[in-house]
Amino acid sequence: MSEKPKIHHRKIVAQSRLFQIEAQDIEFSNGATRKYERLMRGSASNGAVLIVPLIDNETVLLIREYSAGVERYELGLAKGKIDQGETALEAANRELKEEVGYGARQIEQISSFSIAPSYMEHMTEIILAQNLYPEKLPGDEPEELEVVPWKLDNLAELVSNGECTEARSIAALYMVRDYILQK
Repeated sequence: MSEKPKIHHRKIVAQSRLFQIEAQDIEFSNGATRKYERLMRGSASNGAVLIVPLIDNETVLLIREYSAGVERYELGLAKGKIDQGETALEAANRELKEEVGYGARQIEQISSFSIAPSYMEHMTEIILAQNLYPEKLPGDEPEELEVVPWKLDNLAELVSNGECTEARSIAALYMVRDYILQK
């Protein structure tokens, strides 16, 4: 790949409260042209965080919440958007308090994930939260979230039983498990 393709034209073709769809006319270095569409985050979004809260080095705190996309309850990691003026770490600690009922004294960014980079602009910052303490903040969830402790050495069951299907949560859990084992 010699050089990045040239984007000749961009146009917002649809917009919702959370997202925009942008059409692009792209020319590749070999002269081939294509029309692409991508899902962009809305203007109010500064990205998102996914938090892996460890109550100890062996146990993660998952939440069970309704997932409208698959129309059922799912186990997964706490997550949310980064508000205007917040860093990713500040957003992660706030979301942790809102969704799990804990704050973190030790918090660090582990990685960043895209979901579908060919079609989506969206990136999620993966945050490890440790040395937890109880603190609950009011959140924007429509109902109380169930907090479920899960052993990191039992991730295969979590994935195979179908209760957790979100790829970001699954990847982050395995990544943090390996990170903790290497310490």
